[in-house]
Amino acid sequence: MHGMKRVCLILALLAIACCHRTPDEQRIRDAVVAMQAALEARDPRSFIDHVSADFIGNDGQVDREGLHNLLRAQVLRNESIGVTLGPIDVELQGDRATVHATATFTGGSGGWLPERGSIYSITSGWKREGPDWKCYNANWQQKL
Repeated sequence: MHGMKRVCLILALLAIACCHRTPDEQRIRDAVVAMQAALEARDPRSFIDHVSADFIGNDGQVDREGLHNLLRAQVLRNESIGVTLGPIDVELQGDRATVHATATFTGGSGGWLPERGSIYSITSGWKREGPDWKCYNANWQQKL
């Protein structure tokens, strides 16, 4: 009898674990927020961890390494970096997703007020790579 109870308990725990798996949309949102935090922490390497090896940005103008270099340059240029995200819109299509967001970037010497600021509209493509979601393309356009 104890064996049957143990099997039922294990099956119940497995069912609960399956139900609590983070939905793909939330996993993508979490990755975007982690990228935001990495920029604010001046940590381009953590940002680029969420970018696929075959990344292409702004219609082929930037590859993964070019994006990493761009981020490193911004870290060197700005003592402080601020990133404020607008709503994150995620459209899932199986193992692919499209994300639309607006981001306000600020930078400067670390004083109370930023010396520079820009607003960008960003559309990015994401794909599942194993258990993770990675950004494989992005297009950004400065709005202000």
